[in-house]
Amino acid sequence: MTTIEEKFKKLGTDNAPGQEIRQRADGQDAAGTGDVIPGTPVDFSHGDVNESAFAPTPGSLDAFVDGFEQGGAQAYTEYRGQAAIRERVAKHLAGFTGAPVSAENQLIITPGTQGALFLAIGATVVPGDKVAIVTPDYFANRKLVEFIGAEVVPIPMNHLQSQDKAGIDLDKLEAAFKQGIKTFLFSNPNNPAGVIYSKQEIDAIASLANRYGITVIVDQLYSRLLYPGRDYTHLRAAGIDPKQVVTIMGPSKTESLSGFRLGVAFGAEHLLDRMEKLQAIVSLRAPGYCQAVLNTWFNEPAGWMADRIRKHQAIRDDLLSLLRDVPGLEVRAPEAGSYIFPRLPKLRIDLTQFTRALRLQAGVTVTPGTEFSKDATDSIRLNFSQNHAAAADAIRRTIQIIERNRAG
Repeated sequence: MTTIEEKFKKLGTDNAPGQEIRQRADGQDAAGTGDVIPGTPVDFSHGDVNESAFAPTPGSLDAFVDGFEQGGAQAYTEYRGQAAIRERVAKHLAGFTGAPVSAENQLIITPGTQGALFLAIGATVVPGDKVAIVTPDYFANRKLVEFIGAEVVPIPMNHLQSQDKAGIDLDKLEAAFKQGIKTFLFSNPNNPAGVIYSKQEIDAIASLANRYGITVIVDQLYSRLLYPGRDYTHLRAAGIDPKQVVTIMGPSKTESLSGFRLGVAFGAEHLLDRMEKLQAIVSLRAPGYCQAVLNTWFNEPAGWMADRIRKHQAIRDDLLSLLRDVPGLEVRAPEAGSYIFPRLPKLRIDLTQFTRALRLQAGVTVTPGTEFSKDATDSIRLNFSQNHAAAADAIRRTIQIIERNRAG
């Protein structure tokens, strides 16, 4: 039987953005020796929302203030969120995803997409269940499923060896469904690799879910920040039974609105009913005044999103150029979002020691790949939504740490 200590240990927050363990650099540590490399500290564990990098959506502060000035009517909304805001959001999401969304019955505003994920898992998974989860994928999927007391069934995604698709192993996914699995979780675009599932992969997932009666929770947080060259297929518009899918989105990294803690989940009515009941006892509602910021979502100034994508693509391409010059390092260009997930060359130190050396000796914070897959012991995740020059310089320092610790 799992003890309460073991249950909470699985949630580990040591590598969460802003929660990295701060240790003093004493000149010699478990990561080896080396002089500190000068340069501006860069935290690749999350995006930079300062004016020098990617500031929040224009008008977001005004929208928040407007919500504040509405007083109690906005502070104490319905548990699912303020009705007029839900109505506007539902129309935008229906147009964006290609399938209708009922503001009344099929949508809930949540405290961030993390809150949406917790509610969706809580509405579908009970202790003892088996839940299929792609590896690598967003770290909270595994942690929340295990916290509830369910068993994770990993579905490998070989993104480095794939082209024009994410690389999910559909045969293993179907085999897992045949085992009696009831729920499948995945992100598209994938977090941490930034790859997009092909239409063929999404169609296959929809078909398998229908055939075996599987509930699918899909995180589409980065589906607005798409780079040229790849099409995007929304699962809910790919023929899946609408009673079997919940989609999670929100104004977050793409819009630099993470600080407002807003997310939405939309889909199967019976699951949204459960999610509302759970939210009512966990947080009551998403932050009332912050909900008003959703009025800026899908309503940015003309050309704003295209400009944001162009700037992210320029940073992405420069960082990839630097990383691809490192012998033995493997990396695939992300097709969406702001994450790069390189596989490091063989080092003489382990991943924990490397990320510590990187922070102490180079002033660069990254998220270890083991957060996203227990097998990713040689990978790191980089959020490149940063000041362009600072990010490139940080990658140069990262390469220096790699070379200092290269095996042999």
